[in-house]
Order: sequence, then C-alpha cells, then structure tokens
Amino acid sequence: MSLRSPWTCVLWDVDGTVVDASDGILRRLTIALEHFGKPAPTRAELVHWIGPPMFESFQTNVGMTPEESTEAVAYYRKIGKADGYTTGAKLYPGIGELIADVAAAGIPQATASSKPEIQVAALVEHFDLSPYLQAVVGSTPDERTLATKADIVAEALRRLAAAGVDVSRPVLIGDRHHDVDGGAQRGVPVIFVRWGFSWPHESEGAAAVVDDVAQLRSLLLIED
Repeated sequence: MSLRSPWTCVLWDVDGTVVDASDGILRRLTIALEHFGKPAPTRAELVHWIGPPMFESFQTNVGMTPEESTEAVAYYRKIGKADGYTTGAKLYPGIGELIADVAAAGIPQATASSKPEIQVAALVEHFDLSPYLQAVVGSTPDERTLATKADIVAEALRRLAAAGVDVSRPVLIGDRHHDVDGGAQRGVPVIFVRWGFSWPHESEGAAAVVDDVAQLRSLLLIED
C-alpha cells in the first residue's frame, strides 16, 4: 500500500489545530490583563483570544488603544519568555502521527501561525515535529509587521517555493475564521478542524470541516 495526497503541500495553523496551549495562555493572559487593570478571561472566554494576533485581541476584547496594545503584547511576551514557550502545551491526540505520515508520503509541510515565529519554532522543536516541516512560519515579534493570516500564508508559500516545493495545490489546516478568511485571500482552500477554540459559524467558507484526526487524515492522504 502506498499513500498519496490531493495536495502538493500542507500548511498548518498551530494554536487550536496542532497544539493545545490554552493552559499557559490563560495563565499569562490573567497576569498581563490584571497588570493593566483589565478583567482576566475565563476559560470559556479563551475562544476570543486564541487564534487572532494578540495585538488585535487586546484591542477587540478589552478596548485597548493600538499604543496600549503594543505595550500589553510586549508585557505578555515577556511573561511567555520567562515561562518557557512550551510550558503547559500539549499536542492534540493523533496530530503528531498524522504530520509524520504526511511527511512519509512525500508531501511538504509548513506552519502558518499567528503566533510569533520564535514560539512556533520552540513548539515544533519541543514536540519533535521539525524533521517533518520544510518551513516554520509565524508572525513577527511585534505581531504587526507580519501578522495577518493572509500574509503569513503567503510567506509560508514563498518559503516553500524557495525551497523548491510545488505550491500549486496547497491546503491550510486551521480552526478559526481567520484561517478561512486568510486562506481565501490567497486562494488557498482550508480544512477546518472542530477540536480547537471556535464558534460553530467560523467554519463557513471552509472547503471541508472535520471533527477528528481520522477524518482529517482521509482528506490529506489517499491509499493506493
């Protein structure tokens, strides 16, 4: 039996798709928001924070100005650096094995995350995913220069193409409407996973929606 894919390359969102980092995010957000005199989110409210760039979320969720948000992001990242970027993070069950199997089938892969790239790199190293990825792409540290999902997807495709990868039929795996919208802006279809942090309507516009890793596997790998 051999495996092939309908896609020439696979892009992975990270938070809520590959990694569940919610425990650490909630702890760091609580510290940061209390520092700035803002109410800390409950676990249920993390859906408002995980996915979009933090620079955007501090403005949308607690009404900060862009200047205040810049300061809050820097403080939040300082806490994260002291914490260790992988503290409390867990791989979603079966995802690591699927990424390894996609690589074994000869399909190039990259991350396309709104997390700062230094954190994405730390996570893929921590979970031993680096050997399976041709590019590790995230946002710039300020989450402003390179921050929108559309730009991050474009950068991931650029790096893959520069490495000689066929990027004619890419697919993005994600769990938020930002993934769907960003993929659409770059003409990249999105497979929406329901195990992340999202509202039901956020899957609108996705090429497909999956409830578990087995369903995702069937869309990425075809047995011959």
